Amino acid sequence: MHSTAYRLSTGIAAAAMIAALHAAPAAAQESGVVAAQEVAAQSPADDIVVTGSRIRRDPLDQPSPVITVDEASIARTGLSSIADVLQRIPASAGGLNTKFNNSGNLGNPPDGGGVGAGSAAIDLRYLGAKRTLVLVDGLRYVNGASASGIPGTVDLNSIPDVMIDRIEVLQSAASALYGSDAVGGVVNIITKERQVGLRATAQYGQYLDTKDGETQNYQLSYGVGDDVAHVVAGGYYVKQEDVSARDRDISQFPNPGQTSCADPIGGCSSFTPLGRFLVNGQNITLRGPVASGRPVYDPTLAGGDFKAFTAADRFNFAPFNYFLTPNERYGGFISARTSFSDALNLRVKAVYNRRNSQNQAAFLPLGIGPDVGNGNLLDTLSVDATNPFNPFGVTLVPGQNYTAIFRRLVEAGQRTYSQRVDTMSLTGTLDGRFQLFGRNWYWDANAVIGYNEAKQLFTGNVNSSRLQQALGPVAQCTGDCVPFNFFGGVGSITPAMLAFVGFDERSRSRQRLQDYTANLSGELFDLPGGPVGIAIGYEHRDQFGSFNPDPVTAAGFSADIPAQPASGRFNTDEVYGELRLPLLKDVPFFSSLELNGAVRYADYSTFGGNTTLTGGALWKPVADLLLRGSYAESLRAPSIGELFGAQSRFDQPLGDPCSNIAGSPYRASATVRTNCTANGVPANGSYAEPDGQLPVLTGGNRALQPETARTLLFGGVYSPAWARTGFASALSLEVNYYDIKVDGAIAAIPADVLLGRCAQAADALSCAAIRRAPSGIVTAINGVLLNTGGIRTRGLDGTFTFRSRQTGWGTFGLSVLGNYLLRYAETVPATAGTTTTRYEGTERGSPDQAYPHFKGQAILDWSGGPIGATVTGRYIDNVIETQNGNRLEKRFYTDVQLQFRPSWIDNRLALTIGVNNLFDKDPPACFSCSLNNYDPTTYDVPGQFGYLRLSFGL
Repeated sequence: MHSTAYRLSTGIAAAAMIAALHAAPAAAQESGVVAAQEVAAQSPADDIVVTGSRIRRDPLDQPSPVITVDEASIARTGLSSIADVLQRIPASAGGLNTKFNNSGNLGNPPDGGGVGAGSAAIDLRYLGAKRTLVLVDGLRYVNGASASGIPGTVDLNSIPDVMIDRIEVLQSAASALYGSDAVGGVVNIITKERQVGLRATAQYGQYLDTKDGETQNYQLSYGVGDDVAHVVAGGYYVKQEDVSARDRDISQFPNPGQTSCADPIGGCSSFTPLGRFLVNGQNITLRGPVASGRPVYDPTLAGGDFKAFTAADRFNFAPFNYFLTPNERYGGFISARTSFSDALNLRVKAVYNRRNSQNQAAFLPLGIGPDVGNGNLLDTLSVDATNPFNPFGVTLVPGQNYTAIFRRLVEAGQRTYSQRVDTMSLTGTLDGRFQLFGRNWYWDANAVIGYNEAKQLFTGNVNSSRLQQALGPVAQCTGDCVPFNFFGGVGSITPAMLAFVGFDERSRSRQRLQDYTANLSGELFDLPGGPVGIAIGYEHRDQFGSFNPDPVTAAGFSADIPAQPASGRFNTDEVYGELRLPLLKDVPFFSSLELNGAVRYADYSTFGGNTTLTGGALWKPVADLLLRGSYAESLRAPSIGELFGAQSRFDQPLGDPCSNIAGSPYRASATVRTNCTANGVPANGSYAEPDGQLPVLTGGNRALQPETARTLLFGGVYSPAWARTGFASALSLEVNYYDIKVDGAIAAIPADVLLGRCAQAADALSCAAIRRAPSGIVTAINGVLLNTGGIRTRGLDGTFTFRSRQTGWGTFGLSVLGNYLLRYAETVPATAGTTTTRYEGTERGSPDQAYPHFKGQAILDWSGGPIGATVTGRYIDNVIETQNGNRLEKRFYTDVQLQFRPSWIDNRLALTIGVNNLFDKDPPACFSCSLNNYDPTTYDVPGQFGYLRLSFGL
């Protein structure tokens, strides 16, 4: 959906943000998030390898835009997850984090990767986390898993924070250099290789008003050695407690501002503790719990225990969710490096990480009958006349005298999904240098072995085969079988009944990586602008993934989300080459001029060969101004989950345009009514279900082909020497324009697009993807993955960095980052041609993602002697919900931090206190978002978060 023209208020808001920061109290550490130019100003004069090129070069001439997040930046946020830190970068669209609580609420999203409960990811350019490549020390890292599928992304919660030295974020495509997935950019986590002595931190934080979300973060590392041999080792422990939805005003009901399930907006559930029964053409429920266990049925409803079902009888599931999920992580690393000579060095690094996390949902919604849409045995169950609790006197046969029976299984307790995830990685690197034709050449050979195993325990499920026996003829309910009471209301299902039909679901997933690389770089000969640089390399990679649901679930007998086992593997052999041609230097209008390019060929076992290219130019008309442009081709091979993932279900929060409710397209348009009738909705208007969750069938596709993309990038960096030799130690302004086009994007056609095109245009392809029961209820929407079409995004990035020299008032720093989204559009196939939907300036809702036109972050810091202070401002522009036109107003978050470093122990001890969301800004209310009525990819949990940290040796 294309929003209205962008308003001038964005620019005014950005200026106001900077002005507000100047007026705010000054700050503690250095600003931390910086462009490559400031890093270069603080780095040695030797050429180095920076993310975005494999050729050693002066970092002042970086060919691609890179943002560096250093230890100071991470510490300044007060956050305990590196994913949460990276998701604040304006070029980041968010990604999974611990604010997601989707396991049993929604099921498996249509992306082939499963729920990813408790994991965290980074998404650059709104292209999805699977199109952002995550490296550790320039090498691949094993993908994560959460025992619900086979994700195609690295779980950032599986990387110990204690081993991170800095993070380089390349905001450009780089498949020619790094291979598949580097479409939106590259996140390269650089780990500690040298450290002298002890470093330790201990932090405690919580939400101040509600006293919840308590977080503990302890980190310890120690380094020892010399120029010949050096060892660094460390360990950490992080524990984050939950925040309950019942403790936040915004999440009390399924919709913002709702005060009762009787509100016309709907959203509450048909699965109620008293039950809902679509029997004998009636829609009825109990007046109250039946003490005897067997209610009395009066067909006239004038007497007995039943009454007509109304919206007020629906169940409010919202307060039973987590707003912030509990998460416990611990682990460690050891890195050892030894130099045998200038020609040979060895580094070995071992990493272990454990994640214990949990999601929570309301009591199990148990339903039988064709209109429930389970897609399994439950849709076909009968309730025998001899069942001692059947009040209707006859056998209830699905599709004949009943279509659905709904019950909220309160007696079994809330559903909990507990994950235990172990990640191990072992890396070995041999590297060195040698002389050839009087020039230095550098080589390295690397081996990475990574393993991830996840186990999930789900409590509160029901075995439908046993339920079938417990509802069947009482004469066949023998042995351990106990007749099941579907009809008596809350309290009527006894522990003995639950012991027979209930089970604890145990699932497991695994991912394995073996990656072997070899690289050679050096100089060939001289051109007028300097030596010609070259890099060549080879990579062999083997990846395996598997998902094994509980045997009961795999047999199709789970009452919750269905799942089937899946496994797959692929390998690839790749070669690449990179060339740097410095054409001119130190001549009029050409302080320097350089051309560069790279090519990579990959041969995959799953689809064959592919070649990607990149080329660019760097021009410095004067020493202080760098202009650059580049063209890059990218590849993203389908992941194991996308190829081999088995069928499952995603219960997407979504309204049906064919439902005859107030304000619906069905009531507003005769064309919609005609099209809906043709799609299976009763012509008499009897189908009137309020907005809720609709079942989307998800699954992999072995016929998928790789995505391809091209990226255009144009930008410049201005870093004036007159400032850097005067009042500033660092001053730079960088602006970049990007244009990314993805072809053959792997995705399911969005369910809301299918529903809308069928209802509005009678599009045959869309209507064929929607399956309805005779009553009109949607029982399935086809969400299987396809090479659907394309994605196109364009925008501007800006970075301003300033650091003063030492003054009588201390030192000051200002860092401002911003992203202006010009366009984001997705194209999917239709019966004739394609359909393009534009999302810039919108909130798409489930799966949650906002596309604000402008996002910005400004950081002002000050240090004077033992005291320092930092204030951070984070701005998010307003967006419009695509499904309903609701406006999510702009937000400006303010974070502050104060630090004290006593000089009597050489400034090695620091006491830090901080508050995030100082002015207690709530997230804007979202009606179409998945849970808790807000977008967790974009906004903070409501409340002020305060923390206290003690650091030593930093």
